[in-house]
Amino acid sequence: MAELHDFQDSDSKLRRDLSAQQLLFISIGSIIGSGWLFAVLSAGAVAGPAVIVAWVITAILISVLALNYAETGSMIPRSGGIARYPYLTHGNYLGFLLSWSMLLGGVTTVAIEALAVVQYAAGYVTTWTGVELTSQGDDGSTLTGTGRVVAVVVMLLFFCVNVFGIRFFGKFNQWVSWWKLIIPVLTFLLLFTVFDSSNFTGHGGFAPQGWGAVFNAIAVSGIVFAFQGFREGVNFGGEARNPQRDIFIATVGSVAICAVIFVLLQVAFIGALDWGSTGVAPGDWSGLEGSRWADQPLYSALESTGIALLGAFGVFLLIDAAISPAGTGWIYLGDTARTLYGMALHGSMPKAFARVGERTRVPWLGMVACLVAGCAFFLPFPGWYKLIGYTSSTAVITYLAAAPQLQVMRRVVPDAPRPFFLRASKLLSPLGFLAASMILYWSGYEVLQGVVATVLVALPIYALYQGPRQGRMPMTAATWLGAVFAVLWIATQVIGPLGTDSLPFLAFWFLSAAEVLGFTGLLWLISTPEGRREIRASNWAVALTMVLYLVSYYGAYGPAAAPLLPFPWDSAVAAALGLVAYYWAVGSGYSTQELRASLSGADDPEGARNG
Repeated sequence: MAELHDFQDSDSKLRRDLSAQQLLFISIGSIIGSGWLFAVLSAGAVAGPAVIVAWVITAILISVLALNYAETGSMIPRSGGIARYPYLTHGNYLGFLLSWSMLLGGVTTVAIEALAVVQYAAGYVTTWTGVELTSQGDDGSTLTGTGRVVAVVVMLLFFCVNVFGIRFFGKFNQWVSWWKLIIPVLTFLLLFTVFDSSNFTGHGGFAPQGWGAVFNAIAVSGIVFAFQGFREGVNFGGEARNPQRDIFIATVGSVAICAVIFVLLQVAFIGALDWGSTGVAPGDWSGLEGSRWADQPLYSALESTGIALLGAFGVFLLIDAAISPAGTGWIYLGDTARTLYGMALHGSMPKAFARVGERTRVPWLGMVACLVAGCAFFLPFPGWYKLIGYTSSTAVITYLAAAPQLQVMRRVVPDAPRPFFLRASKLLSPLGFLAASMILYWSGYEVLQGVVATVLVALPIYALYQGPRQGRMPMTAATWLGAVFAVLWIATQVIGPLGTDSLPFLAFWFLSAAEVLGFTGLLWLISTPEGRREIRASNWAVALTMVLYLVSYYGAYGPAAAPLLPFPWDSAVAAALGLVAYYWAVGSGYSTQELRASLSGADDPEGARNG
C-alpha cells in the first residue's frame, strides 16, 4: 500500500474537462477506427456472407460487457479504470496479470492503427511516387522497410496529439469523430446502389465456411477489435465532469450507434463484391485477404463499380482511411498510457509512470513507453491482418474481470453508492463473463499460442518486481523463483508451437501447465498471508486461460481437419468451463484495502468530493 499512498491524490491531478458528449465521442472515435476499413474484408474471408450474424452477436456480447463496466465505472470513476478495478476486488497479483494483458492489447492497438494508415495509403503513394510501402502475399499485405519507417512517423503523430493535453484532445477528437461517423454512413449508402443479392446466396451459399466460422470471425477478423473502443468511456471516466452519468452514456451509447453502422457496412460490402476485380476465383472467400482489394477494401469496392460519383467519393474515403485509424490510434495511445499510470498507482510499475505533466495534465512518460513498444511490434507483425487476432485476444483477457468485480463489490460493499445499478445482474454478469471467455476461445489455437506465451510472462515479472516491493514475499527468494520460471517458460515456448515445434502439443501443454502450477505453488509458499490470499484470488484466470488453450487445440478452431471436439460441442465445453471460472472468480474476490480506500475517497479525494 505504500506505493498507492505515495500517489493517493494522483487522480485528482488529471483535469476533469470531458463532457458527456466528449466522452461519448471518445468511445465512438475509438470504435470507428481501422476496424470498419479492413474488417469487412477480413471477416468476409473467414465466414462469407454469414459474417453479418457475427457483427450482431458481437454487438450484443460487448453491450453486456459494457453494462457490467457501467456500474463499476460510475461507482468508482478512475482514469485507466479497466486495468485498475481488478486490483480492488482480487488484489495485486490478478491486477498485475490482467493489466499486463491490457497493456499488450493497448500497445498493439496503437500499432495496428498506424499499420492501417500506411496500408490504405500504400496504393496511391506507389502511384504518385513509385515508393513501395507494402508487399502482397497469399496471407495479406506486409510492410516494406520504407513502410515501417512511415508507420513510425504516424505513431509520432499520435504522440504529439496526446501531449497537447486532455482539454484539446477532447475537443479535437469530437470534430474528428463527427467526420468518422459521416464517412462510413455515406459509404454504405453509396455501395447499396450497386447491391448484388446473388453474393449472399451463390458462391457457396450464405455460410460457405460453416457456422463455426461465424464465431471464429468474431475474434480473429477485427470484429471484436472494432467494438473494443467502448472501454474508453471507462478508462477516461476519471476525467469526466460528471462520471456517474457520463460513463454509462459513453459505454452503452457508443456500442449501439456503431453496431448499426458496422452491420450495414458489411451488408453493403458483400453486396458490392466484384469477384473479377478482386483477382480471386468467385466463391474463394478465404482468398480475399490476399486479393487485390486487401489493402483498400471499401475504396476498391467503390472504384470497381465504374460509376463516376462512387469513384469521386473514393477520394474522401482515402482521406478518412488516414483520419479514422489515426483518430483511434491517438486515443489508444492515451488510453494505454493511462493503463501504465493505473499500474504505477498500484505499485506494478515504477513511480515515474504515475507522474502527470504540470502543463499538459497527461501521463507523458507512459506515452513515451507506449510509443516505443508499439513501434517494436512492427517487426514480428508487419501488417494489419497479421496482428489483429493477437491484439483482440490479449485485451479480451482483461475483460474477464468485468462481471466478477461487479458481483464482488455487491457482496463486500453492498451499501456503497451506485449511481448506475445494473438490474438483472444475476443473469447479465454470467453472460458478460461468458462473452469475454467465449471470444477468447473463438480466437482459435493459433492466436492463443501467442496470447498464452506473452500474457503469462506477467507471472515471473510479478515475482521479480511488484510482489517483493509491496512486501508480499522476500526479495531474494522471489527473484530466484521469478528468474528460473522465466527461463523455463521462454525455453518451453521455443521448443513448442511458437518455436521449433519439437514437442507434441499434449506434452508441450502439460509441461507448460506444470511450470505454471509449480511456480504458483512455490510463490504461495514464500508469500505472506496477504500475498497468499491474492494468489488464491487469481488462480481462476490462469486456469481458464490454460484450459481454453487445451480445448482450442482439439476443437473446431484447432489444426486438425477432423477435430476431436467438432463445432458446436467444443463451444459448449468452453462455455461450461467459463461458467465454472465465473463462479470461482466471484467467490475468490474480497474487500481489499485499495477498495476501501477508493470508496472512502483516500485514493481520489477530488473524485470523492465530486461524487
